[in-house]
Amino acid sequence: MKSNKNKPLAMLKFDNEQVSVHSVVTKYQGFFKMDEYSLQHKLFSGEQSQIFTREIFERGDAVVVMPYDAKLDKVLLIEQFRPGALRGDDSPWLLEFIAGMFDENETPIEVAIREAKEETDLTLCHNDLVPIMQYLSSPGGMSERIHLYLAHFDSDQITDGAIHGLPEENEDILLHLVSRTDALALLTEGKITNAATIIGLQWLALNHQSLSIQETSTK
Repeated sequence: MKSNKNKPLAMLKFDNEQVSVHSVVTKYQGFFKMDEYSLQHKLFSGEQSQIFTREIFERGDAVVVMPYDAKLDKVLLIEQFRPGALRGDDSPWLLEFIAGMFDENETPIEVAIREAKEETDLTLCHNDLVPIMQYLSSPGGMSERIHLYLAHFDSDQITDGAIHGLPEENEDILLHLVSRTDALALLTEGKITNAATIIGLQWLALNHQSLSIQETSTK
């Protein structure tokens, strides 16, 4: 009889059923929350791990909106100050896409529409938004899940260089309407360091031709 010792394990075989959470203790509660998990999980060997603790930053989920005018091949970038970037040597003013967190009982589409209006004065409807993907931004220590959307928009609605944002949320947002190629050049030059914006632009680089064909077919 042949041994199965070296037989590869199936990919992504485990799920939540293979994790035992023994306790969750809140260590900090402010605008965000920090929880300490005591847990153990099944190992690939078939045995159980030791019980161990991990601190998890519970910042809630977020929605990111990439506005793209397929007719003129332009994207809308926003520029704003980010305190989390202060530790680096480069500027803490980042080029990003529209983004925001959930209010109570909001759907991702509702967040996208609200944030687009608040941050850029762009009016979107449900049919303008196309889901691209969901992903975990830093699952080793944070529970945040990002919902990334493409937003079809008419760039004539936007004034390049306009300033928007909610003063009560300390938002000071500068709009940049740029070509897709210029946006990708900024990415190549290392001038875009926000993860969601990088992912969105890389997706657009792979898919813009099909979006242009769709735009042509709807005329």
